Amino acid sequence: MNDNNIYPIFSRMQIRTDKEQLLGQHSIMIWLTGLSGSGKSTIAIALERELFRLGFLCRILDGDNIRSGINNNLGFTESDRIENIRRIAEVGKLFIDSGIITISAFISPNNNIRNLARSIIGENDFVEVFVSTPLEVCEDRDVKGLYKKARLGEIKNFTGISAPFEKPENPDVEIDTTSLTVEESVNKIMEVILPLISTKKNQEWGF
Repeated sequence: MNDNNIYPIFSRMQIRTDKEQLLGQHSIMIWLTGLSGSGKSTIAIALERELFRLGFLCRILDGDNIRSGINNNLGFTESDRIENIRRIAEVGKLFIDSGIITISAFISPNNNIRNLARSIIGENDFVEVFVSTPLEVCEDRDVKGLYKKARLGEIKNFTGISAPFEKPENPDVEIDTTSLTVEESVNKIMEVILPLISTKKNQEWGF
């Protein structure tokens, strides 16, 4: 006798809506794209803190936790960049399917790469945020000294210097950190995502 016929509920994995109901939120991917030094990670961290303050469970994916782990075998050639984003999107989809709001902060330098991520994650779950801080400002900040190394030829295929960056065609949110503070940037994103992640329970709590 097949045990699945006796205990059919145990043969079914918990689905996304079950987990969203448990967490009291709708999960989405918030995809921050922009040049190195534009402020993506800073905004991502501040956004996570604000969402956590409001009771939402989030996960940040960025170069520090992806390039040092799951993608530590990839470089910065065009094919490696595509594979980098593909893996990030697949990991992000797993978090979203677990009901977790996911924030990704990656250069993702062209529309084809970003559309690849969108197609894996799903159009309805993908919010594109373009951190449009100009190259000269990003280079002037150069917190990690990467632009200097790229100008000296020590880093190959560096976006904005020896590799192109293609602006998003129709981002859901655009942020220029030369004119907006971190708090203002987060508020601008929150205006777009709160209606997407909130449930009836959230609305009863006042947000």
